[in-house]
Amino acid sequence: MEPNYIHEDVPGGVPVKMWTRGVPIEDEARRQLTNAARLPIVFKHIAAMPDVHFGIGATIGSVIPTVKAIIPAAVGVDIGCGMIACKTTLAAGDLPDNLAPLRSAIERAVPHGRAPGSRDPGAWSKVPGAVDTAWAQLEPVFTELCRDYPRLAKTNNRNHLGTLGTGNHFIEVCLDEQGFVWFMLHSGSRGVGNAIGTMFIELAKQDALRNNVQLPDRDLAYFEEGSRYFGDYVRAVGWAQQFARLNREVMMRRVIEAAKTVIRKNFQSHIEAVNCHHNYVQKEHHFGQDVYVTRKGAVSARAGELGIIPGSMGTRSYIVRGKGNPESFESCSHGAGRVMSRGEARRRFTLADHRAATEGVECRKDKDVIDETPAAYKDIDAVMQAQQDLVEVVHTLKQVVCVKG
Repeated sequence: MEPNYIHEDVPGGVPVKMWTRGVPIEDEARRQLTNAARLPIVFKHIAAMPDVHFGIGATIGSVIPTVKAIIPAAVGVDIGCGMIACKTTLAAGDLPDNLAPLRSAIERAVPHGRAPGSRDPGAWSKVPGAVDTAWAQLEPVFTELCRDYPRLAKTNNRNHLGTLGTGNHFIEVCLDEQGFVWFMLHSGSRGVGNAIGTMFIELAKQDALRNNVQLPDRDLAYFEEGSRYFGDYVRAVGWAQQFARLNREVMMRRVIEAAKTVIRKNFQSHIEAVNCHHNYVQKEHHFGQDVYVTRKGAVSARAGELGIIPGSMGTRSYIVRGKGNPESFESCSHGAGRVMSRGEARRRFTLADHRAATEGVECRKDKDVIDETPAAYKDIDAVMQAQQDLVEVVHTLKQVVCVKG
């Protein structure tokens, strides 16, 4: 049987295997993948998911396995970004006819976007007790990191825990194929994760210059095991990934509490729950070797493992179960993937286009979210078709409320 991926050999490097049948891939993204494939630390091959597109530092939608080394820019600055979703006992008919109050309650419960008159995107002005309780799990390691890297102490850390952020981060109320209500959200490690990523990317570049390492792209500078910053980066990135996971859990609890103030019927949540990263690095075993696997815009899809693949704010999203395909390093896509830049989307689409594309969804319909309009993303159906050998669909979700960062 012919494999579902496209195999491309890279002169002077490892091959690239792309699950992109039936979906577009830009030349810039292909060039980035080729550059990464030429690094001496890359193991076996690089896997590109069907939502692959050009990214800062490394390609979004890429899975890069490395031997005894990590590329900080391949992880990126939104460390631990990912999804959480939970099913409830509510049915579609239990939701109020007017969903605007539900959206407003969620917006009040979770800081999001950019605070008026402030350069800080949606931080807590007064940190709630539940956030402090979660922060207590993070504080000891963070205190150690700040001793070695004092600039991290000045970041938004504790007062960003339990907040959404901006851009493509979102909170949604969805209905599955049987009409059950789900809550779902997308966020990461916020300001402190950005600071950690930015700092170590720069340190890796400085190391490469100092050691005269020849790189196809400066952004692909890496730390090798035993080097000055390797251990510190592993500790910091692991902490940021824990922050991101907790951040999503705190927000989910607040979203459910907010919903209970609007929805009259008593309900249970977390009937089925998934919390997964899609920008992260961890040590795994593949093809007989222990390697560091960096997924930048990709989700772990081990056999039987549940994951989340969101569409855009006007299309479907999917709860999936991994098939454990070894050729993708047991990975799948993290979403639909952008088909154009934010600037291009703002130039190309009008408010009328956006309103038509999000008809039936209680969400923002103003000019500031046109860059997130559904047509700025690839066709989620084509993306799912291209990765049938990576995951199977467990639930299909359609949003009825969307809160954008």
